[in-house]
Amino acid sequence: MSAPLISGGTQKGRSIMSETTAQTTGLASQYSAQVTGDLERNLKEQQRLSGEIEALQEKLTALQHDHTILVNLQQALGVPAAPVAPEAEPATAVPAPRKKAAAASGAPKQAKAKKTASARKAAPAKKQAVKKTAAAQSAAPTVAPTLVELVRAHLTGQGEPRSAAEITTALGEQHPERAVKATVVRTTLEGLVAKNQAQRTKQGTSVFYTAIDTASATSAEQPSPSA
Repeated sequence: MSAPLISGGTQKGRSIMSETTAQTTGLASQYSAQVTGDLERNLKEQQRLSGEIEALQEKLTALQHDHTILVNLQQALGVPAAPVAPEAEPATAVPAPRKKAAAASGAPKQAKAKKTASARKAAPAKKQAVKKTAAAQSAAPTVAPTLVELVRAHLTGQGEPRSAAEITTALGEQHPERAVKATVVRTTLEGLVAKNQAQRTKQGTSVFYTAIDTASATSAEQPSPSA
């Protein structure tokens, strides 16, 4: 009687272990799929943030460059950096004798004469300041184009679709001083597609981009008078 009971208990134990193993395998596969999806979303978010950071860095560099030019122009024009505080109103003068009043009546004439002389002396200085300003403007270097402008110009000059890798290689050869990355170029291209300034096409597993004429796209979006 003891042998059948032992064999039955063994079979139940095996069935329980197999069910537990199956449940564990199912949970493991679910967690694996969830982790894979989270990793993909994390990488996409990193690429997006990298593109935004580089775009902001380029804007900051351009603003710093403009600030330097404006400061140089301000110094050339002789404009004070800080606002001038308003002058205090003169106190009410005590009435003076008639003789002193007569002398005071000639003071405005002398002040006008001094102002006229100082204005004549300041005229050549103003002309020199204007010349310095024109020279500084002509000698000021042009602001470097942003990556968005470079990508847009490259797409416009191409007669056929281009991939992100091809555009990255071309821009790297044209602008070796700039560290052009494929991830940033791809993010920039997607931004142009979102703004209806570029078109994305897919050929197999590859993605290609072409420029869209801004004028034609705007006229196509505007409703007709009959509508």
